[in-house]
Amino acid sequence: MKYMLIMRATDEAFGQMASVDFGEMLETVGRYNEELIRAGVLVAAEGLADAEEGVVVDYSAEPPVVTDGPYGETKELFGGFYILNVASKEEAVEWAKRSPISGKGFKTEIRRVTTIDEFPQDNEWIQKERRWREATGQL
Repeated sequence: MKYMLIMRATDEAFGQMASVDFGEMLETVGRYNEELIRAGVLVAAEGLADAEEGVVVDYSAEPPVVTDGPYGETKELFGGFYILNVASKEEAVEWAKRSPISGKGFKTEIRRVTTIDEFPQDNEWIQKERRWREATGQL
């Protein structure tokens, strides 16, 4: 099963991270990433650019309204994610508990990534997606 670990932090926690030496941060996170790789559970891991560089497309109006960042409260944003392929939610939780990005104001949300097999297989769009996934080596 795949699980997404969504990394969140408060303004204060982001502020604390800014005071950590970037090389030290890379070393610490790199060691954690290496553990995930050695264990064979890492599928993807990405950090996200600052919310000021992003946009939000709000579909509450017609046409949709596009708003430049920053937007929302920090607690609503996430700064990066991991996707792990593990045997259970409990294993995903154990990996999250070992994250070096931790401390007061930091949180990790864990969500299962659904698979194409969970959708109606007789649907033409699911069949098209399945063919695309097979052609691109994703299945």
